[in-house]
Order: sequence, then structure tokens, then C-alpha cells
Amino acid sequence: MDSDAPQGNEPPTGDLEKFAEHTRRSLILKLSDWQDRKSWDEFYRTYWRPIYSVAIQSGLREHEAWDVVQEVVITIAKQSRKQAYDPKRGSFKAWLWKITSWRISDQFRARAKDTSSASDIPGSSSPLDFVPDMDSPSFEDIWDKEWQDNVMKAALDRVKMKISPRQFQIFDYNVIRGMKPTEVHRKLGVSLAQVYLAKHRVSALLKKEAAYIRSQGDQPGQAHL
Repeated sequence: MDSDAPQGNEPPTGDLEKFAEHTRRSLILKLSDWQDRKSWDEFYRTYWRPIYSVAIQSGLREHEAWDVVQEVVITIAKQSRKQAYDPKRGSFKAWLWKITSWRISDQFRARAKDTSSASDIPGSSSPLDFVPDMDSPSFEDIWDKEWQDNVMKAALDRVKMKISPRQFQIFDYNVIRGMKPTEVHRKLGVSLAQVYLAKHRVSALLKKEAAYIRSQGDQPGQAHL
């Protein structure tokens, strides 16, 4: 995996992860007086990537995309407290997309307000004319792709929280980076048995977490809260 290769308008993956962590800390502070902060922390770690990525692809700037991530989680948290979600509205995946699209549109409207009014110039367009149609099938297709791409990354994040840093390092070198067991043995100073054990254990956990995330996407939104 080339983890540091930039994607589109996004910063390199290493920087992206740092920004994500900064946003997570800021968000958790905003939720500090709410119950079950651990669950909201887990929620953020699982779903920030597709929210951020679609926001970027819609044309938002980086700081606007991070604002969307925070606002989406806060909106869902507020709705959860009020028990405002109706499971009849559809799956969690569809619900999360609807809220994400609303918050993206909010950012474009806020940008339009901050832009000098173009209406004073004859023949010019209003900034609001450039707000994308988030209900278009093309954006739903983007969301579906980002959702699927996120599954393994989010599953890996969940696994990292359940195993030791050493065990993940072994798995990282052997499976993610594709190093041979003998190379991992020499580089990390661990036995071949440890390499095979880490591969077996972490792979099983990764498969389990990925299946969980996929199944949750088809559940009513309340199942996550």
C-alpha cells in the first residue's frame, strides 16, 4: 500500500490522519458533557473518512470539509439525544448520507454569504448558483464508493484499539507492507511463530470488524447510537 500518496485534493495520508486526530480531539471536547463519549469517539473513528472525502469531492476546501465532519457527528448526537430518528426512513448508511449532504450544502451557503455579492455586477451569477445538487445520483454514487472504500480502513482502526502496538507492527510489516515472514523476523527481532500468530489473529479480527461495519450500514440508524 502506498499510504502517503495524495488522493485528489486531499493532503498526503499521513497529514490527513493528523488532521483527523486533531478534529477528533476538538469534537470530543464539544461532546464532553454528554454521556458515553467513548461511543461517540468510536463513531467518529469509524465514519470520518467517507464524510470528509465526499465533502472534498463536492468542492469544499479542507477546513470546510473538517467542519462538515464535526457538524455531521454533532447533528447525529443531538438527534440521538432527542430520539428524533425514525427507523422507517431507511438504513443507517442512507441516513448518514442525508445528514452529510445537508451539512455540505450548509458550508456552500456559508461560503456564499462570505463572498462579495455578485448580484451588483450586471450579468453575473449569484454565489448560491454554485451550490452543488447533493441529491443528484452522481453524489450518491460517490458516497457508495467512499463507504465501501472506508470499510477496511475503519475496520483496521478498530482492530488497532484491540491489540498491542507490537502485534499490529508485525501485521503491518507482514501483511500490509507485504514483507516476507523471514524479513519481519530479522527487522523486528521476533520469532517466526510470532509473525504467523499475529497474521492469523489480526486477520481474523479484521474480517470480523469489516463484517460488523458492513452490516451496520444496512441497519436503522438507532443501532449505532
